[in-house]
Amino acid sequence: MQLTAPVTSRDDTRPAARDADGMAVASFILGLLGLLVLNIFLGPIAIVLAAVSLWRGTARRGRAWLGLTLGVADLVVLVTAMQLSHTLSWSM
Repeated sequence: MQLTAPVTSRDDTRPAARDADGMAVASFILGLLGLLVLNIFLGPIAIVLAAVSLWRGTARRGRAWLGLTLGVADLVVLVTAMQLSHTLSWSM
């Protein structure tokens, strides 16, 4: 006699797809943060995470593309600020 219901998995997604979705969200957040602080580090990390999540087939493609765009924007902001201040870094 069984007193409890059998355990069934409610999560139908593959672990790799969940990892790719997490990387897409992380790339978006890091790209957004990189516009404010540490863009020399966060920009490239956002680009790599977005590229890997797109390569793995994330369900959050829009967020991955935004992360990729924001990562590139981080580097553009850094280069522009460096050119305007004539230094190898920038500060506000």
